[in-house]
Amino acid sequence: MKLKEIAVGLIHLLYPRLCEGCAKPLLAAEQVLCTGCHAHLPKTEYHDINDNDTALRLAGRIPFQYATSFAYFTNDGLLQHLMHGLKYKGRKEIGIYLGRQFGIDLSGSTWATGIDFILPVPLSRRKEASRGYNQSALIAKGMSSTLNIPVLYGTLLRTRDTESQTQKSRAERINNMKDAFTIHTPQLLAHKHVLIIDDVLTTGATIEACALALKDVPDVKISIASIGLAT
Repeated sequence: MKLKEIAVGLIHLLYPRLCEGCAKPLLAAEQVLCTGCHAHLPKTEYHDINDNDTALRLAGRIPFQYATSFAYFTNDGLLQHLMHGLKYKGRKEIGIYLGRQFGIDLSGSTWATGIDFILPVPLSRRKEASRGYNQSALIAKGMSSTLNIPVLYGTLLRTRDTESQTQKSRAERINNMKDAFTIHTPQLLAHKHVLIIDDVLTTGATIEACALALKDVPDVKISIASIGLAT
C-alpha cells in the first residue's frame, strides 16, 4: 500500500466524513450523502416534461425554452437541510455535489446538450463577501463538470442589494427584484442558448428579473434550472 493511501486511510479513521443526511460515516466512493440518503432525495424527474411545475410558475412572465428543478424543497426536508448547510454553514462541497447530481440527471435530456453557457444567479457584493462564496456559482461549477458546459462568471451581474425575499408576497418579491440585474459584455451571449441556475425557486421573481436583464441581447435563448422547487 502506498504511503499516500495509508495517510488517507488514517485521516478517514481519525476524522471520518459523515453523511449530511443520516450522519453515518461515508464510504470512500460516497460524497456528501450516503447511497441510502441519496436515494431519498425528493427528485422531480420531470426534466423532459414541458409543462412541469417549474415551467408553469414562469409561464407567460418571461420567454424561455425549458425550465426544470432538481428536487422538491420542503420544510424540514432533506434538501432544505442540505441547502441550509450550503448557505449558512460554509459547506461548499454540498453545492458542488448537488450541481454534479443535477448535471448527471440533465445529461439524459437532449435539450441540455444544446446549452452554450451556464449563468449562475449572482449574490449582492455585500452578501457574497459575508458568506465568502455564491452558492449558485458552486452549483453551476458542479453542473459544468458533468455537462461539460462552461460557466460564465461575472456576465450576469447584480446591480444593487435587495431585501430578503423570505417573508414577501409574490408581488412584493417581483417589485423587490425589479432592475436588480444587468448583463456585462452582452455580445458574448448573442445568438447563444444560456441556462440560468438558481438555488431554490419559490415564486420565480429572481429568475424573472435575471431573464429580463437579457431582453436586449440579440437572439439569446434562455433556459432555467433550480436545485430546489419550493412546495
